[in-house]
Amino acid sequence: MTTATIRPHTPDSLDDDDYPAYTMGRAAEMTGTTPGFLRALGEQGVITPLRSEGGHRRFSRYQLRLAMRARDLVDQGTPIDAACRIIILEDQLEEALRINEQLRRDAGQDPSADT
Repeated sequence: MTTATIRPHTPDSLDDDDYPAYTMGRAAEMTGTTPGFLRALGEQGVITPLRSEGGHRRFSRYQLRLAMRARDLVDQGTPIDAACRIIILEDQLEEALRINEQLRRDAGQDPSADT
């Protein structure tokens, strides 16, 4: 993932799961973690917060959900590096399943036919 600048606020931004609306402090508070934990997730490649014009990290709701999943795994005793790998693999699997379903729909197949 790459670091990008926050795009301008639009009326639809509040509905956008990828809009970077939360500061580091607010993100840590909302996820029940610390800023250090969020930075560690960034270092592991789980989340890549966007940067404000002033260089401050901004997190989206989607990134906060990933951070909460990581926190849950770590709270259950999973080492943070393993938790990050699990989340990355889960995210890749979800995306692959979404793409597969879309391709089947585009081809006119029923996605439930293989089950």
